[in-house]
Amino acid sequence: MRSTVPMSRAAIAGVLLVGLVAMSGCSWLRKDNSLYTAQTRPLEVPPDLVMAGEGATGEAPVGSVTASQTVSTPKSDSSASAGFNMAEGRDAAFDRIDKALSAIDGVAIVNRAKTLGVFDLTYQDANFLVRVNTAAGGSTVSTLNPRATPASEASADQLLETLKAAVGGQ
Repeated sequence: MRSTVPMSRAAIAGVLLVGLVAMSGCSWLRKDNSLYTAQTRPLEVPPDLVMAGEGATGEAPVGSVTASQTVSTPKSDSSASAGFNMAEGRDAAFDRIDKALSAIDGVAIVNRAKTLGVFDLTYQDANFLVRVNTAAGGSTVSTLNPRATPASEASADQLLETLKAAVGGQ
């Protein structure tokens, strides 16, 4: 019986088979990975993660300018914007602050989120947040502006003083 496979197909299959075997074992056709070894590759930090003037501790020096903001010098006096402490846990403190805020004239609570420990409110034509955080031995109460940085408005300081007096904060 004669083979029905034409000679050209057998020749093509043979050439492909020889090429496949040659490519799998030939070092000329392999990519050199010596540039990608872990020993020779230097560690690179993206430029946006490197802060200007960053110290060895990883913190920016006080008063320096970073990529996103200016780090201000801490206040020397202990003003109300730093907040106050409460002996209760966060949930109990949140409930007490909620009752106290409702009793203060001029406070309009826009929203409250107990799971986050935050009140969104307006007081004396200023918008800010009152935040209740868990702290060692209880909780802390502080104010934040809409950009989530400590509120510097006089109305925020006044509200914190009123809250501290109402709930007996430390």
